[in-house]
Amino acid sequence: MQKKPISRMVIALAAAGLMAFSSLAAAHAHLQSSAPAAKAQVTTSPDALTLNFSEDIEAAFSGVTLLDSASKPVAIDKARVESGQKNRLIVGLSQPLKAGSYQVNWHVLSVDGHKTAGSYRFSVK
Repeated sequence: MQKKPISRMVIALAAAGLMAFSSLAAAHAHLQSSAPAAKAQVTTSPDALTLNFSEDIEAAFSGVTLLDSASKPVAIDKARVESGQKNRLIVGLSQPLKAGSYQVNWHVLSVDGHKTAGSYRFSVK
């Protein structure tokens, strides 16, 4: 008769463990939006790239590279976190972008220590 309480306890502990693991997996900083947006076709060069993440990030361990349509690096400023919005990474452009396609490669370290990376494209007409 004592097997039922033990079995229920094991199931409850396993469920609690799964819930804790799923909340940890959701703790990574994911790109929520950007300007210019992914797949956007803008008519003029932006002044900066703005990337908004799902949680706060560490600017010192985060960065962005910008590649042109020939996969050559484009000069950009050092990525910085906006004061008061530590989930927003801003990268100024050294010069206006010429017409063409661009790829943004990003990597961030969230304040809880998780690393994520990704990329997206946009174009300037």
